[in-house]
Amino acid sequence: MLSLSLGCSRHARLAMALLACLGGNRAFADENGLPEPVPGLFGPRFHAAMLETRPSTSVVLNEPIEAEDPDADSAESGLVESDAHSQSSDVMLSQDDMVPSEEYEKLLERVGDLESSWQKHQEKLEEESVAKKKKPTMKINGRVHLDNWNFLDSDPGVNYLESGNPAVNPQDRWDFRRLRLSFSGEVPHNMLYRIQVDFNNPNSPELKDAYLGWNNLPNNQTLLLGNQKRPIGLDHLNSSRHNLFIERPLAVEAFNEDARRLGLCMYGFTDDEMINWRYGAFLLENISNDGRYRGDSTEAGLYGRLAASPWYDETSGGRGYWHCAVAGSANHTDGDGTIDTDSNHNEARFRTRPEARSSSRWWDTGRILGAEGYQQLAFESMLNIGAFQLTGEYINTWMQRDPLGGFNGSGLHFHGGYLFANYFLTGEHVPLDRVSGTIDRVKPFENFFLVERLSGGRGNGWGALSMGLRGDYLDLSDSDIRGGQGYTVTAGMNWYWTAYSKVQMNYIAGSIEDAGQGQAAGPLPAGVGGDFTILGFRYMIDF
Repeated sequence: MLSLSLGCSRHARLAMALLACLGGNRAFADENGLPEPVPGLFGPRFHAAMLETRPSTSVVLNEPIEAEDPDADSAESGLVESDAHSQSSDVMLSQDDMVPSEEYEKLLERVGDLESSWQKHQEKLEEESVAKKKKPTMKINGRVHLDNWNFLDSDPGVNYLESGNPAVNPQDRWDFRRLRLSFSGEVPHNMLYRIQVDFNNPNSPELKDAYLGWNNLPNNQTLLLGNQKRPIGLDHLNSSRHNLFIERPLAVEAFNEDARRLGLCMYGFTDDEMINWRYGAFLLENISNDGRYRGDSTEAGLYGRLAASPWYDETSGGRGYWHCAVAGSANHTDGDGTIDTDSNHNEARFRTRPEARSSSRWWDTGRILGAEGYQQLAFESMLNIGAFQLTGEYINTWMQRDPLGGFNGSGLHFHGGYLFANYFLTGEHVPLDRVSGTIDRVKPFENFFLVERLSGGRGNGWGALSMGLRGDYLDLSDSDIRGGQGYTVTAGMNWYWTAYSKVQMNYIAGSIEDAGQGQAAGPLPAGVGGDFTILGFRYMIDF
């Protein structure tokens, strides 16, 4: 028979840990500091405590255990519990408490097998992690935007711009403005991709982002090839998930209609993220409906944008900043218009809806015959101080043209801009993404919810609430082109249920005059126009 000292070997300690695990909730220390018996393992009376192997055919636990330093021994082993008035604990066991050494050796073998199995499992996880880094990744995102538009009042001239009939008012409507799914990811070692399709009209899905690219290039740059946004117009570069008003401003949509074109564009930023840039070349035809470009001439444009955030308050987490940017383009267009035989539409045409989802675009120059090309210059500024934001843009477009189709051929100047103020009644702020020079996702201090509490009563959160006011102006009438001149004033509200869902409300009052060129085949002797008011709601969520 052997005495078992307190100095347990490594395997013995592992064996005791295994026994404790197998014992489940019964493996609690008794009043003498010994675990409860573990049934079904080595006998009903086996105690998982203080084992140490020595040459013998059996092990018996029937001698007193003495500890010179009770506090130190109990702290190290975690098996002997001593009080301040005793220097030792006696454990007296009978002959029935014997443990066959063969069983004990088998237990140690099992512990060794467990160690080996665990090591192999860790190695497998590491191999899988390395393998994943060598394969393309993919993530799925989407958004749902459901709109309700109510055309409260409109003059006969506005009715004509909408339907061609002065007696027919614009119709109220419910529309899925966006039903988008996007797939994006990375391809080792420094490539990426993105595909985004809009199913708002299930019979005719629209292609949005569709590109491949290379990231981690020198000077923090990324190069993208495919269908992507042309870099002009801050409110167009912002994601529709984050914009503060339901529809984009008149000038932004008119001078960069639908934004995306097939092209090659470079994106970059400085190490301190104070300055960022985009520049590239884009074809002019919109291929969102068919994904194809056809034609004998490849009319295209060069675009660029340089943005900076010279003031950014790091200490407040970006609640204070000033963003500014300048952007521009130079485009060569197909001036033959409808009299040529080309099947493509590299046209010089500027148009937009009245900041609501009307059936027609009320501001519309039509396809400008004789247009040789046009240039654009835009300025943008965004000042944010805590819960308050003041943002504005102004865009100029100059066009050169030859006489064609009855038009006089003089140069044209179109222009427009907007200014808005927004304030969070609940104290949040609009974050700035300094790398892209665009706004980021608003995160409410608390989400909106209403639930029954388990302890009784109801729990609720109100989300975030902001109010905004925007003024827009757009002039698409010059010389003998009567594309429309007018303004809108929009009062908006955003109720953020979560960072990924919200409801928007816009009340729009506006006026347009000298319009109608889009419905005419040649020069108009006089334009049409009138006043209008619109009320709109958007319910949106993204994931």
